[in-house]
Amino acid sequence: MALSEYIIRYDAYADVLYVKIREGKVVESDEVENGIILDYDPNGNIIGIEILDFSKRKIDLNELVVKGPRVLVKT
Repeated sequence: MALSEYIIRYDAYADVLYVKIREGKVVESDEVENGIILDYDPNGNIIGIEILDFSKRKIDLNELVVKGPRVLVKT
């Protein structure tokens, strides 16, 4: 089941941002870039993105794009 909107959670103490893209059980995670981890469901769909050291990255969430197995930031 897909979410109609992303759910975004930020843990200031750990400086970790999590974007939940869709409902589902995480069965696999893959660090696709240093500190950027994608969570996958049993069908291989991306269901979440975890960004470590978020405040240091200067990422505008409006510019975050999920494209296949990669997470891109528009510049």
